[in-house]
Amino acid sequence: MTELEYLDRAEALLATVETECDRINESGQTDIDNQRVGGMVTLVFDDRSQIVVNLQKPLLEVWLAARSGGYHYRWQDGAWRDTKTGEEFYVRLSLSASEHAGVPLSFGAAA
Repeated sequence: MTELEYLDRAEALLATVETECDRINESGQTDIDNQRVGGMVTLVFDDRSQIVVNLQKPLLEVWLAARSGGYHYRWQDGAWRDTKTGEEFYVRLSLSASEHAGVPLSFGAAA
């Protein structure tokens, strides 16, 4: 993948995370304060816990940090996949956000 392809896909992922937070907030499921600064989106939950999603441009990766740990994702087979387990990004984000919020939440481009 070229750096330009990476940037396009990674920026689209961050925009989707922001849009999904807005959708969840509007649905009344929970309140997630999402803040974007450059290549990083921070999700802040009612209990003040956070999930951070940030771009790692030199590695062509996206990193997610949550209560459950840190995860590294690379674009593979049409999705952002964990470099160790192959788990898709939105699966982990949904699980982690559900843990932080205390209610089931679903993130994804088609959630």
